[in-house]
Amino acid sequence: MEELREKIINIIRDYIIKDGRVRVTARPLSSQEAIGNPEHSDYPIQKGRERLMRADFNGAHGVAFTDMFGDYEGFLYEMVNMKLDNNFRRAIFISTINAMLKSLGLIEKTSHCKDKGLVDCQKSAVNFFKKRFGNVKIFQVGFQPRFVEVLSKEFEFRVTDMDEENIGKRINGVMVERPEEIEKNVQWCDVIFATGSSFVNDTYKQFIVKGKQTVFYGVSCAGPVYLLDLERYCPEGL
Repeated sequence: MEELREKIINIIRDYIIKDGRVRVTARPLSSQEAIGNPEHSDYPIQKGRERLMRADFNGAHGVAFTDMFGDYEGFLYEMVNMKLDNNFRRAIFISTINAMLKSLGLIEKTSHCKDKGLVDCQKSAVNFFKKRFGNVKIFQVGFQPRFVEVLSKEFEFRVTDMDEENIGKRINGVMVERPEEIEKNVQWCDVIFATGSSFVNDTYKQFIVKGKQTVFYGVSCAGPVYLLDLERYCPEGL
């Protein structure tokens, strides 16, 4: 988080955003605002335990998934210097980074896809991995059900999740494992496919491993992967 803070301060300096009193607002989106009306009803956000926080900065939007959500209003200098000691604060920080970098034209796809886009994203995943990596063993972090459905058919595949309701579920014979299995699965796989919300819950560092390929997925990680020069999969983001 401190590396991200330093880099975003440098961005502010480089682009001469002089007025630290530029206003930043953030609020949680409803499920329909975030993902529309997809044909499936098993996405984590639809359970209500997580929400997308949306930050607005100079007319641009950026979002971040979090399990700690609420309204926020402040100034840019306050956001940059806030303590990043819980998921709510990190969600504000990261969603604002995403909105700021989008407003500067440095990144795109900082809002979640909606409706049909969620399935289109799934359909592209197999081709992405085959073209990018070939026949590999994939470890997915975070139970995004559409990815599990398609990737577990085509690759050696394992998945973990933090939600107790998902642990133990089986799709195509693959069981959703507990977070305690992460280290073992990191050692087992060739490619780590990690949820972008790991930047919000501050677990992302364990998925950046020497000798392993890592791809973060989703909209939460748009700004962080740009700043840290990492790889992202989000073909249908808005």
